[in-house]
Amino acid sequence: MTGSARNFLEFHDIPEAGLRSVIARAGVLAKAWDERTMPQSLAGKRVALIVDDGGWRNTTAFDLGIQAMCGICVHVPIGFNAKEKTGDLSGYLGNWFDMLVIRTREFATLKAVAAASLLPVINARTRSNHPCETLGDLAYINSRRGSIDGLKVVGVAADANILRSWAEASIALPIKVVQVYPERWHISDAALLNGRFRVSTDMGELSDADVIITDSWPSDAAGEALAGYRIDTDLLDRLREDAIFLPCPPVSRGQEVAAEAMEHPLCQSRAAKSFLLHAQNALMEWVIA
Repeated sequence: MTGSARNFLEFHDIPEAGLRSVIARAGVLAKAWDERTMPQSLAGKRVALIVDDGGWRNTTAFDLGIQAMCGICVHVPIGFNAKEKTGDLSGYLGNWFDMLVIRTREFATLKAVAAASLLPVINARTRSNHPCETLGDLAYINSRRGSIDGLKVVGVAADANILRSWAEASIALPIKVVQVYPERWHISDAALLNGRFRVSTDMGELSDADVIITDSWPSDAAGEALAGYRIDTDLLDRLREDAIFLPCPPVSRGQEVAAEAMEHPLCQSRAAKSFLLHAQNALMEWVIA
């Protein structure tokens, strides 16, 4: 964490006990959401939602969740690394708000904002990582399995923000994460390498996986080079019956995922993404406490 604020810039910014608390709380908030009995945990809290990098799913969920918990959400139309210095922007925002939720391209920008701010800062996505997405998936998995302990998560994906957040999660939580992809796109960042994360080129790693995730094919790849890493129904049929397949939206059907695989019983993307809202709500409660 940066300074005295409870920030969530990288998944492992929060210690294991805190992450477990947030994940468990997401299940409670999911039930409250369905029953329309959401706690007013953010009553009187003013949250700046800054979207400097497009996207809609998790920022919409932040906006909705803040309002559902009686907070005030303001979309702040600013961009970073422009005319105003990042430190100055952080100071001005601190005059009015209690928490900053920021989606921006560069992780370094997010860190600079947090370093200059006395407010909690939540990472709503950067090009380098996407911790809220992983937090939501883990909350869903916990709701299905009753525990996340000992999970084997296989990421059939290149070194990019989704997979990197799962590697971050393996630092903080007792889960094993395996990247399965051609060596050219393996994660090599020393900050992410740890005893619970490893890389492989062997699709056989999926045979005993609890969770399989994907991400879009890298733009510098020829399709035929990655055809053997496409998830299709034949592959899913060979996996464990209780495996959970979570293709990362937006799915490029016919590339990393065959179109029919999205209809397979193991594919639980839509249900899992509902927990993005609940996990982010639980995270905001924890951060603002």
